[in-house]
Amino acid sequence: MVSSGWCFLAAMIVAYGFANLLQSVAAARTTVHHTFDPGLLLRLVSHRTYLVGLLCQVTGFVLAFLARRDLPLFLVQASVAAGLGVTALLGVLVLKWRLPAAEVALLALLFGGITALVLAAQPAPSRQLGPAGLIGLTVALGVIAVAGFFAARLHGAPGSVALGSLAGMAFSAAAVAARPLASADSAEAFVRDPLLYLLIVHSVVGQLLLGLAMQRGSTTAAVAAMDAAGAVPAAIVGLLLLNDRIWPGREWLAGIGFLITLASVVGLTRYAEPQHHHAVARERERPMIGAGAAPAAGRAAQAASTGLRRRTTRS
Repeated sequence: MVSSGWCFLAAMIVAYGFANLLQSVAAARTTVHHTFDPGLLLRLVSHRTYLVGLLCQVTGFVLAFLARRDLPLFLVQASVAAGLGVTALLGVLVLKWRLPAAEVALLALLFGGITALVLAAQPAPSRQLGPAGLIGLTVALGVIAVAGFFAARLHGAPGSVALGSLAGMAFSAAAVAARPLASADSAEAFVRDPLLYLLIVHSVVGQLLLGLAMQRGSTTAAVAAMDAAGAVPAAIVGLLLLNDRIWPGREWLAGIGFLITLASVVGLTRYAEPQHHHAVARERERPMIGAGAAPAAGRAAQAASTGLRRRTTRS
């Protein structure tokens, strides 16, 4: 009998693909933040597009939660990255994104790695985390929040990758909490489990960090950094502590698939190009050109802006 986890996994990929695209559009319409400001989430939810994207992400989160009840974390977390393919496809069809050849090749490689993981993963219920696991997740929350405070000051691609990576770590910790939590015997046990509240807080912190990352350039780079940073810790914890399993004799396939998936998402952080830009940022830069500046400087800035619009999509 086929595990229901496979159906949840496929639906999760589609939901996350829509979520990435819609939240990216909303983040591009919001003033760029250079501080770890929780108020960003309040400003983002004022956009209907972001709310729809958030609904898609919550749907994906629930589907991932259900998939983790039977499927190993190394598969579920790596499959989240497959949502990038859905995002890229929607971006090309709806927003007329122009993906570079390197990005298309890396997305194809990503799906190859996910396929290998699907073939290697063996469904199995999770073991429970002990007190040491709860302490570890709590400490991780503090470390991620402090690192996010400083990473929010970074600009451009470095900021996008750093913040996306921290978001991935937060979501990875949430995934570790979700795997044993999904096996709760009753609703009462589910609500009383400390893992539920660690999962929620890690998810909120991850959502804030992801919103900051998406404001700084390429959606693909931000999400790829998130997926790359989130896949490894969850895979290690799952295999060592949570009873994640691989079909006997397919360990090599799981290893190759995981390495290909990881290499693909890391490569996407390097080759992905920005798909949007911020009118607000350009408005702030204009006063920097003095009244006595040479006309050629103004023409050069205008030409650069025109070239950027040709290469990107207006949100």
